[in-house]
Amino acid sequence: MRAYVFHGPGQSSWEDVPDPDVKDPTDAIVRVDTVTICGTDLHILKGDVPEVRPGTVLGHEAVGEVVEVGADVRTVRPGDRVLVSCVTACGRCRYCREAVYGQCRGGGGWILGHLVDGTQAEYVRVPFADLSVHPLPAAVASEDAVLLADIFPTAYEVGVLNGRVRPGDTVAVVGAGPVGLAVIATAHLFAPERIIAVDVAPARLEAARELGAEAVADAREDPEQLVADLTGGLGADVVVEAVGLPETFEMCTRMVRPGGHVANVGVHGAPATLHLEDLWIKDVTITTGLVDTHSTPTLLKMAAAGRLPTSRLVTHTFPLERMQEAYDVFGHAAETGALKVVLGGPQREVVPVTTE
Repeated sequence: MRAYVFHGPGQSSWEDVPDPDVKDPTDAIVRVDTVTICGTDLHILKGDVPEVRPGTVLGHEAVGEVVEVGADVRTVRPGDRVLVSCVTACGRCRYCREAVYGQCRGGGGWILGHLVDGTQAEYVRVPFADLSVHPLPAAVASEDAVLLADIFPTAYEVGVLNGRVRPGDTVAVVGAGPVGLAVIATAHLFAPERIIAVDVAPARLEAARELGAEAVADAREDPEQLVADLTGGLGADVVVEAVGLPETFEMCTRMVRPGGHVANVGVHGAPATLHLEDLWIKDVTITTGLVDTHSTPTLLKMAAAGRLPTSRLVTHTFPLERMQEAYDVFGHAAETGALKVVLGGPQREVVPVTTE
């Protein structure tokens, strides 16, 4: 089969690799129909995730058809159309019993495209299939469903739920990439008073407005003052970091009000300074986290009911064999206007995003 293989920082290619086989009785083999690229994949290519070994097939999000299952798989069978979750779960360890699947100690967690071969391929082996793939309702299109493999559960769980967004809150989202935009979309489920989006790209700030941000700010033009002005000098109740840079994390800790929450979603490849000399007295809660995907069944129901704006985040589509081109477009989002790129499935022409 063909797959997108990591060969070290800055080195990757779409190439021939062996087909996956069932190795364990809990495995499923899925023929990939639709896949996407995550910002975490870009971090891997930059060398920010050293656990990924050269020779690993990248990717941790997909929709496809089950073609083979191990003897112990009970919830899916060949022919089923499924969502492949970014997190796998053994179902037996302490963390899985608490639905904290991202911290699985039984061989799961974030392993696809990280510790084992991932989804950016024509076929993928999914361990612990009973808890790690989700049968898809016919009402959910593949290019919508694939966004529920990672960015929507990540935004909802690590950003909105960990940040404890409540009715009437002011929520600041620093980083209006795909995950930040999904934070904006799912934060609205809790009726905040206002959402403020911060980014450097005009196209992403416009997308944030379209998804419900009441105010937007260029990160280079003192967004902290805008937050202060809109909150009477108090600061935001919840600030979500969705970039993964030291300076954006530190900005978030300055934006939050006393007693507020900072929810870190971004993948960090360098240390950030925690200014406890300022924060120790402010009763601030800071949370970090890897998505657990416990919310995926709920989000799938909402998508089937048309309650999630998934398709509005997809700006570019490609056939699978144009994987390198898709990476180039996604990796240069400031120039291309890319939000989320989807590969495989039905193709459609995409009008480039332009800004004044």
